[in-house]
Amino acid sequence: MSDINPSASPSVRFVEVEEDQAGQRIDNFLRTALKGVPKSMIYRILRKGEVRVNKKRIKPDGRIQAGDIVRIPPIRVSERGEAPLVGQGLVDALEGAILYESDALMVMNKPSGLAVHGGSGVNLGLIEAIRQMRPDARFLELVHRLDRDTSGCIMIAKKRSMLRHMHEALRQNRVNKVYHALVQGRWETRDNRVEAPLRKNELKSGERIVKVQEDGKPSITLFKVLRRFGQTATLVEAKPVTGRTHQIRVHSQFMGHPIIGDDKYCSDEVNRQMRDVGVRRLFLHSARLSVDLPDGERLEISAPLEAPLVEATERLANQHNEQEYGQK
Repeated sequence: MSDINPSASPSVRFVEVEEDQAGQRIDNFLRTALKGVPKSMIYRILRKGEVRVNKKRIKPDGRIQAGDIVRIPPIRVSERGEAPLVGQGLVDALEGAILYESDALMVMNKPSGLAVHGGSGVNLGLIEAIRQMRPDARFLELVHRLDRDTSGCIMIAKKRSMLRHMHEALRQNRVNKVYHALVQGRWETRDNRVEAPLRKNELKSGERIVKVQEDGKPSITLFKVLRRFGQTATLVEAKPVTGRTHQIRVHSQFMGHPIIGDDKYCSDEVNRQMRDVGVRRLFLHSARLSVDLPDGERLEISAPLEAPLVEATERLANQHNEQEYGQK
């Protein structure tokens, strides 16, 4: 993206679309060009015809091509809308969480508790933090999302062409994502496939919750038992075939084995008991990710589980062994 026509009014920008930006919708192009500007304002200037492509009006879903000249009207961005500065502690943590990086793609081990983007009461998310960490990067966009309390592998595209490639791979189910979850109770080996339609619902409080409902979207998750801790808990591997909101969390609950630490779908009593063991967050982790890159290379990434959760599973194992030993 490059500004041209220096003789134009300083309050109006004329931007030339570059090769790696070609093919995207104008509304998405403007969201990148006008970071911090509310989406409502972007759609308003599009509706009014204040945004022009090659001197012509364009609809929000209109596509742009390399070489197009985009007229962007003067827009004031409130300083209050800017993301707060990233603290050095978070910078160091995120730099250390990078699992893979090339000129087109970054894969990180996202910490639990960090939203992937700002909004809905969250001032600073992962993508805003990374943009501040890499101020010279012209393009940084999330390829996919993780729930705020879920940790593990997440991809950030550094080029528009990589974002398009990964979105196509996700649509065609060519991105292999493997999660680890600690669930309540004893998960039976035979329960290795959960196929239950999911529907998003909104409570009166505005909280979003997902339920298994007949009129929901088709949803499939494959499960595999990794380790059992008696009747107390089971460490399982979960592979989502579809990509619905809260899918693994709700499918686990549907089977009678909610994920421990889940404040939406697991009971408060179980979560309190497991906090004594050391599980003080949602025990859901994107452990592995694999996908073919545009050049044909197979990218395979693993994200280590944070130490407190590893220690918690060892405590569970010790408790189970002591109970078994005491019964003999």
